[in-house]
Amino acid sequence: MISKLKGVAIGAGYFSRFQYEAWTRIPEVEITALCNSNLERAKSIMEPYGVNNHYTHYKEMILKEKPDFVDIITPPETHFDMCKFAADHGVHIICQKPLAPTFEESKRIVDYVSKKNVRFVVHENFRFQPWHREIKNMINHDEIGDLFSLNFRSRMGDGWGEQAYLSRQPYFRDYKKLLIYETGVHFIDTFRHHAGEIESVYAILKRLNPVIKGEDSGLMILNFKNQSHAVWDANRYNENNFAKSRYTFGEYLIDGSKGSIRLYSDGKITIQKLGENEKNHAYTHNDVGFAGDCCYIFQRDFIDKLFSGEAFETDGPSYLKTLSAQEAVYKSAELNRPVFI
Repeated sequence: MISKLKGVAIGAGYFSRFQYEAWTRIPEVEITALCNSNLERAKSIMEPYGVNNHYTHYKEMILKEKPDFVDIITPPETHFDMCKFAADHGVHIICQKPLAPTFEESKRIVDYVSKKNVRFVVHENFRFQPWHREIKNMINHDEIGDLFSLNFRSRMGDGWGEQAYLSRQPYFRDYKKLLIYETGVHFIDTFRHHAGEIESVYAILKRLNPVIKGEDSGLMILNFKNQSHAVWDANRYNENNFAKSRYTFGEYLIDGSKGSIRLYSDGKITIQKLGENEKNHAYTHNDVGFAGDCCYIFQRDFIDKLFSGEAFETDGPSYLKTLSAQEAVYKSAELNRPVFI
């Protein structure tokens, strides 16, 4: 019989609820405590999701609870110290993205924890959305042959007007880097999941809303070592016309030598072989939690691989490749030319 793992979490912000809720559906895990400086906010998590203990200092929590792992759900500038303390005390780590404010600090985290006897993974959940898992399976099974191009179009519509982002994530307004740092990195990682390693990038970035500090619009082109390319055409300013705007976060077209795969805003996947009509592709996706229950799928994968010893898909070295591409995107936009990685 598999023994139950003891977990603790740091943070009680907007997105953390999806993660706490997902832990309640993983029977091998018990989240015994959370750390947050605001007791009322902590209680709003503890009561619905069965977390019994509250701390205001994460070091005290780790020392007293002696957990198997910690789920860090806090702003990026806090991550190095938290990861360092957990690693020093033999605690496995899930760390929320963005991993750190800069690439250099992200690498510092990865380099530090890699020297300790702990497992480390970045909570990067977009590649765990069920449609992206299924598309990966279709690519692996040669459904559309050699990849030519991947095109994803996103219009999130939460960043226009003087009150942009205030209702959900107001700190976005102060990010000096926004669209790629906060959102585009998800798609860099998902494109890597589907097409492999990136060779070069070209990007055009703009700020559409003058009340924010960072970019909120972009065209990002990634060229892959397998000769395919990906295009992400996105902004957080204009609105989409989807029934649920934050389910798939856009529409996706993947072209290959044998045909095309399409992802629609409701999660539907179709395949169109060359010379044939478009056909629905049956698979399971559920409108639970966030974006097809991807937090649960990611966390389930973390626990399974923690027991099995398999490598995490978004472990430190792998995620640094995503972050290297993110850095190249900003460099390309600054120089207005392609940048090789």
